[in-house]
Amino acid sequence: MTLTNKQKQYLKGLAHSLKPVVQLGANGLTEGVIAEIDQALSHHELIKVKIPSDDRDEKSLIMDAIVGETKSYKVQSIGHVLVIYKPSKESVIVLPKK
Repeated sequence: MTLTNKQKQYLKGLAHSLKPVVQLGANGLTEGVIAEIDQALSHHELIKVKIPSDDRDEKSLIMDAIVGETKSYKVQSIGHVLVIYKPSKESVIVLPKK
């Protein structure tokens, strides 16, 4: 499944008022951080992750790794914040049709 532009726009609107749930620390992306992100996704479906890195390439690699490891969908990234979505078994967020 991939997200359509309409669905991404809808999720961006929902994410606008959210605060980052997970923030990477000095140790970077660890297994514990991935587990925390996965747990937050299963509970909230749509979360923000703050990635404090000044290196643009490193930040992009970390964001791609988070999306890959959690099997989630990247909705958007602005500055140091990544917005990701992963539907849970009992979906709370109903996406618009294509």
